[in-house]
Amino acid sequence: MERSRDTVTDTAATVLEHPRFTGSPQLADVASGATVLGAGARGDGLRAVQGALMDMGFALYGGADGRYGPDTARALRNFQVHASALFPGVRSNGVLDAATLRALEALAPAAGSRGQSRALPSPFYAGQPVRVVIALREHRTFLFDPAGQLIDIFPNAVGTATTPTHPGLKVVRAKLDQVATEDAGARLWNDRHVFGVRLLDLSWADGHRSGEELHGTSAPALLGGDVSHGCIRHANEDILVLHDALAVGDRIAVVETLQDPHLGVPVTVG
Repeated sequence: MERSRDTVTDTAATVLEHPRFTGSPQLADVASGATVLGAGARGDGLRAVQGALMDMGFALYGGADGRYGPDTARALRNFQVHASALFPGVRSNGVLDAATLRALEALAPAAGSRGQSRALPSPFYAGQPVRVVIALREHRTFLFDPAGQLIDIFPNAVGTATTPTHPGLKVVRAKLDQVATEDAGARLWNDRHVFGVRLLDLSWADGHRSGEELHGTSAPALLGGDVSHGCIRHANEDILVLHDALAVGDRIAVVETLQDPHLGVPVTVG
């Protein structure tokens, strides 16, 4: 049966070829199926995997420390949500197995680079150009320039099951600087730092208020999860980039996954 151009089989060779991962006996064992890396794992191979996940925009609050813990499990699960649509053998279980490592080899950017080597979302939603695509289930925010070229990918945190972030096409309604953002936090939550250092208020594309915002956070350890009241949280250094890059009126696409039919054809990077 013929597969789509962005689907990869699980019969790839077990030899690691990505420069990030070659030369690691620990990862060679994972690639061969001899072991998986989960609770209690540590080593330079795991550190390389953590670094790749961070460069792809997955939240890993503890950094690339070479030790498997809850942050690494969450980053792997978010990556597996993304990769499972392209690699049928990938399961969102939070451990590094052979299928997950093969997917990471295919998608990770070059060493020293950020982004993703292929299968990026299209910067179009329902035929309209967007500056940002927010993938809720994988907890990533994709920022594009006005020409539709990827600028960067940032980790995010989104709404809980009871206070969800709603998918759809939204528009930047207002931009708040640090003083205004802190004033809003004090007024709404009695906490000047709850929204971090910047806030972008969002409306629906038809002009109705969405009740959702892009903003920073005072709790960066919670990025990568479903923890908000519906807003999309980012690290403070990332919301500064988003705030500077976006203008009032710019469109924001919020999707559950990158397979949302409203998005255009996924972008492949050469």
